[in-house]
Amino acid sequence: MDLYESLASLAENEEGFGLALGVFDGVHLGHQAVINAARGVGSTGVLTFDPHPVDILAPSRSPRRILANLEHKKRILATLGVDFLVVIDFTHDFAAQEAESFAAELLATGVSRLTAGEDWTFGKKRGGDMIRLAEWAKERAEVIAVPAVLHDGERISSTRIRQALSDQKLDQAADLLGRPYSVFGEVVKGKQLGRTIGFPTANVAVSEEQLPPNGVYLIEGNGTRGVANIGVRPTVDQSSRRSLEVHLFSDEIPNAYGWPLEVSFLEKIRDEKKFPSLDELKVQIARDIAHAKNS
Repeated sequence: MDLYESLASLAENEEGFGLALGVFDGVHLGHQAVINAARGVGSTGVLTFDPHPVDILAPSRSPRRILANLEHKKRILATLGVDFLVVIDFTHDFAAQEAESFAAELLATGVSRLTAGEDWTFGKKRGGDMIRLAEWAKERAEVIAVPAVLHDGERISSTRIRQALSDQKLDQAADLLGRPYSVFGEVVKGKQLGRTIGFPTANVAVSEEQLPPNGVYLIEGNGTRGVANIGVRPTVDQSSRRSLEVHLFSDEIPNAYGWPLEVSFLEKIRDEKKFPSLDELKVQIARDIAHAKNS
């Protein structure tokens, strides 16, 4: 998937394409409907913003955690068959741009179709919306305002997914996303205790992405199943910092650091708990693994 960091570079490299517009945090089924509406007129692209606009415009209302950082978003979009991604650096100066000016820049790229959610707004003081965008586009490009996608009678949103995760409803989160919820990060060096007790783990640094509640989970990572612990490791070195440690059922996992790992959460096995000894912890880990392999 090609990556462009400006509308000017997009115009230089693409022509006659469909472009889906939005933040796309999590790339849930509602976002996918917007992307699908952009297909069918040549290549298909997504235009998104980084950082999240709320972080700049209203940091007090910004979610503490997002559902997909930029690298994760790229990975998800690639699996959906998106041909290119445009990432606009969202700054105060960009937010102050008049809506019609931004629309003119969009149309100057040679885009054939523009899609976004029907309530999408843009530009200074949200001066642009899908109705005005269609007026400015006239016969230069088709503009499609995509209705909200509903699940159980309610609009699918990133907020609903965050709540489902907080409520430990992984199935509901998966229904809204169209896939199991996942996080993406780099494997970093931990304390390597897992190796000493016979269950080597990968410590995954997920930066600003939202983790499910503390506990032990059946997961899938890079095409293989495994178990993961989220929490503060109370039996060995309890701290206030949460971590994600993954044990994968594969002999092909690199014995190194710095490699990327996407972790999909399939089922919660149990809550995190403190054990009286390492031996009892080892027994429970073996039970967790047996449960995961039989699921």
